Amino acid sequence: MAISRLLAILGILAVLGLAACGDDEEDGSNGGEEQASSDAPVGGGYGGGGASQVKEDEAGAADGTEVELASSQFGEILFDSKNQAIYLFDKESSSQSECYGECAAAWPPVLTDGEPVARAGTNEKLLGTTERDDGSSQVTYGGHPLYYYAHEGPGEVLCHGVDEFGGLWLVVDAAGNALPA
Repeated sequence: MAISRLLAILGILAVLGLAACGDDEEDGSNGGEEQASSDAPVGGGYGGGGASQVKEDEAGAADGTEVELASSQFGEILFDSKNQAIYLFDKESSSQSECYGECAAAWPPVLTDGEPVARAGTNEKLLGTTERDDGSSQVTYGGHPLYYYAHEGPGEVLCHGVDEFGGLWLVVDAAGNALPA
């Protein structure tokens, strides 16, 4: 009885989590119009920002964001060093981000100071950066700009396959491919 009750509660939480991914405006990419006030800063409110993105060594030089492969309900996917799931936006056909304004508030870009660092299971040759409109460096993998979902905690993957802001948000495998929705 307790197991069935727990499974029911987990099912309800999963549905609520998916519903939260769709609460934002569908076409709010804004083409950078509101970018200065709406881009999520390093260390923003999402689970993976802050300390995992920028670390300083003893000499004061900034290290890059660490990207690693870890297990999820979708298989092995990209996470940052704080176990925050990483997504790509299938609307983007190049390494240039099209997610600004309300889009970037819901899907904060994975930013870095310094070169991003490949960790467990990732390919260093697939890691790169792209410059955002505000001059910050966004991490790319396999040529795709990378994002977090703002309302996920460490280890959570709630929004894979969500259609929002004109495209699908998909988790990424070790080869840099989006997993099917």
